[in-house]
Amino acid sequence: MQYEDLDPRTPVVVGVGQSSERIGEPGYRRRSPVDLAADAAREALADTGADVNAISDAVDTVAGVRQFEISTPGAPAPLGKSDNYPRSVAARVGAAPRRAVLEVGGGQSPQHLVNEFAAIIAAGEADVVLLFGSEAISTARHLAGAEDKPDFTEHVDGDLEDRGYGLKGLVSRYAAEHGLTGAPEMYALFDNARRARLGLSREEYARAMAELFAPFTRVAAKNPHAAARVERDAAELVTPTEANRPIADPYTRYVVARDQVNQGAAVLLMSVAAARRLGVPEEKWVFLHGHADLRERDLLDRADLGSGPASVMAAEHALDVAGVTASDMATFDFYSCFPVAVFNTAVDGLGLAADDPRGLTLTGGLPFFGGAGNNYSMHAVAETVQRARTAPGTFGFVGANGGMLSKYSVGVYSTTPVEWRPDRSAALQTEIDSWQAPAQTNKANGWATIETYTVKHDRKGNRTGIVVGRLEADGRRFLAATTKGDDDILDLLSTEEPIGQRVFVKWTPRGNRVTTTEARMADLHPARVPGFRDRYDNVLVRRDGHVLEITINRPDQRNSLTPPANDELDEVFDAFFADPDLWVAILTGAGDKAFSAGNDLIWSAGGKPMWVPENGFGGLTSRRSLLKPVIAAVNGFAMGGGCEIALTCHLVVADETAQFALSEVKVGLIAGAGGLVRLPRAVPPKLANEMILTGRRLTAEEALQHGLVNRVVPAGAALDGARALAQEILAASPTSVRISLRVMEETQGITDTVEAVTHPTDAVDDLMLSEDMIEGLTAFAQKRRPQWKNR
Repeated sequence: MQYEDLDPRTPVVVGVGQSSERIGEPGYRRRSPVDLAADAAREALADTGADVNAISDAVDTVAGVRQFEISTPGAPAPLGKSDNYPRSVAARVGAAPRRAVLEVGGGQSPQHLVNEFAAIIAAGEADVVLLFGSEAISTARHLAGAEDKPDFTEHVDGDLEDRGYGLKGLVSRYAAEHGLTGAPEMYALFDNARRARLGLSREEYARAMAELFAPFTRVAAKNPHAAARVERDAAELVTPTEANRPIADPYTRYVVARDQVNQGAAVLLMSVAAARRLGVPEEKWVFLHGHADLRERDLLDRADLGSGPASVMAAEHALDVAGVTASDMATFDFYSCFPVAVFNTAVDGLGLAADDPRGLTLTGGLPFFGGAGNNYSMHAVAETVQRARTAPGTFGFVGANGGMLSKYSVGVYSTTPVEWRPDRSAALQTEIDSWQAPAQTNKANGWATIETYTVKHDRKGNRTGIVVGRLEADGRRFLAATTKGDDDILDLLSTEEPIGQRVFVKWTPRGNRVTTTEARMADLHPARVPGFRDRYDNVLVRRDGHVLEITINRPDQRNSLTPPANDELDEVFDAFFADPDLWVAILTGAGDKAFSAGNDLIWSAGGKPMWVPENGFGGLTSRRSLLKPVIAAVNGFAMGGGCEIALTCHLVVADETAQFALSEVKVGLIAGAGGLVRLPRAVPPKLANEMILTGRRLTAEEALQHGLVNRVVPAGAALDGARALAQEILAASPTSVRISLRVMEETQGITDTVEAVTHPTDAVDDLMLSEDMIEGLTAFAQKRRPQWKNR
């Protein structure tokens, strides 16, 4: 096709730019992320060879790639940040776009933005689009504690299309509680699974990783924008040393992405019509011949943890759209955060050799050029465009990976004129989403087989093993971590071939734990024998005949509960339900301010470990069976989790100062300990909705009117009122009380009344055989008070 025959809406790349600076080198200026992106954007504008001012005036759309400090909720920005990054950069280069976009996180985002906005230009919905991204992580860490540290805070007016973090399916509480909190350990699972699939030893695979990345170091050593311009041989890359410490098996530091960089990159797209109107020479035009954007299944939904078929499909489809093959490419740049990202797409997928003479990177790759946050592939696009111009008619391939081998975007570039060609990514994604996922369990117990693994190493030399396994009993997949001090399993994971090995797994409140044998698990996590301690740190326990009084003893924290406090309550209630001489429990809070304010938010906000016992918040909210009466004596606030505990109790006595609320929505949480289920079953639906959605508080009298509490007593008398109610219960047969609770539990899920009434149960048989039934009938006949035995 000739240039003059092109549709005027055809998108073309007309300018690229890169910027960088290194601490301690001449010219270091402590540039902010906005500054670095603006530097690259100015270079991209100038790269067009046309009037820079005219082009900046013509920019109608800008789109920014997220820095790491704005990629997750609560991420620190030690030097401050812009509240509208895309418009901050636009303002620096004199652009006033009508549309500003902040893209979702992920390393795929630069190439995805090129693909997306090329299509938007082709559809006539934009004319001149400036894409950019940057990171100043090295500067931020270097100057965070400096007295003269710069302030990168900026406020910029103007609309912003913030697409959010894009983390759905990439992070989960389940993964985090098993140590999967960072990229190295995630990718290590994939590389180890791939190694086992190929039948390679640890040493053979380490050599393969080293031979893959050694050529990358040679490219980085010659790249003026690289963060680590040092050529290393293969042995050096994988030999552990003080500088090249183990990170997560099989990785040492030299083969993982380097995030301490100060880098920016920009790409300028426009329509052919705009390029002609603005005087951009045709020799600057580079066309997007092929493109694709696909997403892999979530981590545990993948059939094979050693491969990423969606990434390969994206690469193959982009080449197909371009009408070329991998052998037609003059250049490649594969996203290289970890070895498996390159192995999967380039070697396993496209059949390229690790030492392909064309090379697999143009920049030097993320471990050596630098992992510029989410923006690495913007540099890859810039290098590809520049190479394409120096060799007209050739093709260049960019593969951009995001998440945990999750999102893959591809672009095929050439100076050869071509009109826009739509891809079939949506149809392919539907196919991927239909792939069957292995059955899974969050609570794994029993013998299992290791599917893949890694061992994390911290700077102090501590090790934590992480395993993905399959239960022998039913084949369900699970995550598990090792127990601190369990050298047996760590030795297996660190020196032997773990994959395929038989291990034992057990669920604990802190997650699934894995070890070598059932006997070893019993040593590490012995079964708890129900019983009371002499003292507790967070609760007070008092026996009064057949009544157990439990007081949450954290009055200075309004009796809010930390994980250790929950553990103590769980232990106390286990002992209560197991003790045949205890027939009724009363739960209250110390002081006169609060029954319980729920979860201790100060503990949570402090980043301390979070867990909840198997029986739930307060040892009650997830307890399957409560076959003895539990009375809540509510004095003051019953907020959040405190209200959820009260909802779980069979009976509630509240003093007149009591207030009840599910206040979680006011602090960005939900009533996840049963409040969202129990409250709508306890009060009228509309009232429940209002309380849940607004955090509305109910007074004691309102709670009484709506059936949330049984009795309201004077201020300060909640415990006395609960004691009086307990005595009324004690006057009845404990066996009858217990069996009544059992029948109510068994039938509460049966909606049909007659079916519930006629539901077969052996509870009545237990009653008929009880001494208490005989005693009750005999005492009635003899007109005396019965002497209950609870048997």
